[in-house]
Amino acid sequence: MDPLPATRPTISLAASEAALHPGASRLHLRGDLGWVQRFTLAAADVVEGVRLLPLGWTLGWLDISLRYRGSALGPLWLTISTAIMVAALGYIYGTLFHMDLASYLPFLSVSLVLWNAGIGAVVSDACATFLQSEQTIRSLRLPHFVQVVRVLVRNLLVMAHSIVVPFAVFAIYHAWPGFAALWALPGLALWTLDAAAVCMLLGGICARFRDVPQIVASVMQVAFYITPVVWKPEQLGARGWWLPLNPFHDLLDVVRAPLLGHAPGTLVWQAALAYSAALCAVAWIMFARTRPRLAFWV
Repeated sequence: MDPLPATRPTISLAASEAALHPGASRLHLRGDLGWVQRFTLAAADVVEGVRLLPLGWTLGWLDISLRYRGSALGPLWLTISTAIMVAALGYIYGTLFHMDLASYLPFLSVSLVLWNAGIGAVVSDACATFLQSEQTIRSLRLPHFVQVVRVLVRNLLVMAHSIVVPFAVFAIYHAWPGFAALWALPGLALWTLDAAAVCMLLGGICARFRDVPQIVASVMQVAFYITPVVWKPEQLGARGWWLPLNPFHDLLDVVRAPLLGHAPGTLVWQAALAYSAALCAVAWIMFARTRPRLAFWV
């Protein structure tokens, strides 16, 4: 007799919706939701996820602990690898571009840390926001926004270990930004909002279409080279008129410029806010559309 086929545990859409919106009608629970109901349930999910912020923090901390379990230095390897990369690229590109290391290394260290531990890492991690929590989503009645918080906390801890390198470079070259660095706080707040939006957007899309992470990785690789990370914007001269059209440049500069001791331009802030508003709008629509089906896609 053939063995019984293995079955995967399933969670009904009705159960997941009822957990967050007990008063929903049977029509809504079948998945035939109108946009008003979708937005209402998505808002309830986010509110409940914010209420469970300590749980999201604990899950993110646990992810970092498990990632470096058995390691002697643990997350300090992030600091060491970042320092090695900054030193190597600083020497190579500083020589190629004939740059003064006293001004180039602070720029490079801040740019690499913000890109690798911030923008690049968040976008890459966002693709697996819900996929990596398959068992949790299928077995527990938790708001999906908890998984978004989990990703944000995990990347925040990674950045906290990497940000030590730019401060060391500032100390070596006496390039402290002073109180101007406080202007990076609004930029970081904008980054947090954008990071949550990226997780809500890419998390749902990648749960449905498993080829999207490879596409995102290719796009981010190209974005790294066309964004002033290892090269300075002033090196383009008058040919750099198109930089404000690059959303990665604008979002990077609202945090990087204050850390280097000067405020970002008004045009940069206007572009960053416009791109962020568009991203949040698209992410909210996509999250409201995909959220009821995540339990079946992961």
